Amino acid sequence: MDNGIENLVSTWKFLKAKVEKSEAFGLSIEKAGLRLDEINRRLPHLEVAIRPIRAQRDDLIAVGGHINRAVVPATAVLKVFDAIHGLEKSLPDPQADLPGYLGVLKRLKEALKFLGENCGMAIQWLADIVEYLEDHKMADERFISSLKKAVENLRELEGGEEKGLLDGGLLQVSLDRLANEFRRLLSENSVPLPMASPVLENEQACIAPSPLPVAVIHKLQAILGTFVSNDRLDNCASIYIEVRSSNVRASLQQLKLDYLEISVSEFNNVASIDVYIAQWGRHLEFAVKHLFESEYKLCNDVFEATGFGVWKTCFAKIAAQAGIIAFLQFGKTVTESKKDPVKLLKLLDMFSSLSKLRLDFNRIFGGAACIEIQKLTRDLIKRVIQGACEIFWELLGQVELQKHTPAPSDCSIPRVVTFITDYSNKLLGDEYKPILTHVLVIEQTWRNEKFRERILINELLNLVKTNELNLETWSKGYKEAASSYLFLMNNHWHMYKYLKGTKLGGILGDSWLIKKKEYKEYYMSMYLRESWGKLPALLSREGIIMFSGGRATARNLVKQRLKSFTEAFEEMHKRNSDLVIADKDLRKKTRQVIIETIVPVYRSYMQNYGPLIEQDRIASKYSKYTAQSLEKMLGSLFHHKPMKHGHSKMRLLSGKLNNGVEDHYPIQTSSS
Repeated sequence: MDNGIENLVSTWKFLKAKVEKSEAFGLSIEKAGLRLDEINRRLPHLEVAIRPIRAQRDDLIAVGGHINRAVVPATAVLKVFDAIHGLEKSLPDPQADLPGYLGVLKRLKEALKFLGENCGMAIQWLADIVEYLEDHKMADERFISSLKKAVENLRELEGGEEKGLLDGGLLQVSLDRLANEFRRLLSENSVPLPMASPVLENEQACIAPSPLPVAVIHKLQAILGTFVSNDRLDNCASIYIEVRSSNVRASLQQLKLDYLEISVSEFNNVASIDVYIAQWGRHLEFAVKHLFESEYKLCNDVFEATGFGVWKTCFAKIAAQAGIIAFLQFGKTVTESKKDPVKLLKLLDMFSSLSKLRLDFNRIFGGAACIEIQKLTRDLIKRVIQGACEIFWELLGQVELQKHTPAPSDCSIPRVVTFITDYSNKLLGDEYKPILTHVLVIEQTWRNEKFRERILINELLNLVKTNELNLETWSKGYKEAASSYLFLMNNHWHMYKYLKGTKLGGILGDSWLIKKKEYKEYYMSMYLRESWGKLPALLSREGIIMFSGGRATARNLVKQRLKSFTEAFEEMHKRNSDLVIADKDLRKKTRQVIIETIVPVYRSYMQNYGPLIEQDRIASKYSKYTAQSLEKMLGSLFHHKPMKHGHSKMRLLSGKLNNGVEDHYPIQTSSS
């Protein structure tokens, strides 16, 4: 019984082991099947790789010579390729040994030249072998197709844009390192120039020495030579433009050129133009003669050896990017701002600055490379000339229009008279006359007109004559004759005093000036006759009898006449208290004449007849003033009001010139 059970267990274990072994064997067979399928798929490729050529022995012997002829140049090319990559290990640091680095690059270039010249021939030999094998059906079609594809890839690499990668990109990387060294040399030696001292007013701008050391320039030239030989000059030029334009901008920033960005609307405040245009002229001259002149020479020194006109293009781009365009744009902004007589002087200042730099501009910014700068410069000069001439020719019409404006209520000098007096002398002065004459000559040349020598003088004389006619028109606008006479006295004296001894006064002549002085005397006497001169008659002594029974009558007459005089005096003083005599000497003389006309008569009258009313309880009603108080009151008349008449200016607004409260030139007066 026991033996049977043991046998049964043994049999079960045996069978179980067999089943497990069968399962394992089945899995192995399954895996082997998968591997066989993979081998079956790869077999054609392996067959191509292992046995590509299927030909008879004689055919194989015949093709051997062709294969050898293709293998020899291909092997030579591969050897050169290996030599090229051997040079990589010998490349030094360009910063430490630039000549050595350039020497290795030269050898690399020569090797690449050989590689480029022979690579094509080797590829052609390989292509011929593939074609021979295909024509004679000596190889598997898939093998032939693979060879043809490889040859085509070689042709594309050799003949396309990737030709430079025949060396695996070594030359490209080496040139990039050299470009970085070019940038480093420029950046580390490009230092913004100090700008403080040479831009002081009336100081001559100096031409700076080369901003780069000679040794550095030689290194840059050597690098450029390598880039030229590798058709990479544009790359260096771009780096040069970037670094040097940035350096020039940094130099100019020290001049605080924010005003160059001012808008047209901001320029309509004439008061600000003076400062900005004066700065603009000095800064432009300094920038051209100190910065751009130096940069112009440096570009020539660095790039001249390349044998190309690249240096002019580089300089043009540096100048444009560094700020010359901003200077010219500022000038254009000025020409587009609101027209104003004062603006004429500013435009002449700009023209003068541009004229001084004409030769420098033509030399530095000449040529096709700077064509844009030339266009902007010509346009600016044209705008300046046209703008100046337009304002100049409109002056007479604007002055003529002034006759329709009301005369000053205080009988002072109209602002247009004050302005034209000073303005004309400025235009005839040594500073502006040559410039304005030059501008007018150019303008008339553009219009194909012959320049008239006295055109400037005649136009200014017409301004003075028009002012004289306006005075007559304005004087008729006063309700009282006395105001009209005081107004004419003021203005004729102003013309005499402030034109005598001037260029314009010399042109007008002595007889004209004497006549103005005589007019002043005449209108002063007429003013006195129509105003203060009427008062002494009110203190008449007629009918005053101081003895016997006439004393009471005399007292009444004195009271009546003193009352009439006092009322008339107060009324006259009130009417004249707001009137102005701007000139100190004329004001003093007029006061003195009035005092001499009234005070002595009043003093004498009071001395003789004052005692008659002294005992009267209301005597002060009739004798309010003493001679001294009258003199003091008269001595305070015609005082100049600084807040109201301290300045004057003409503006061209909507085609009209008016007497605004703002001013560019102060009235020439003094207070007392």
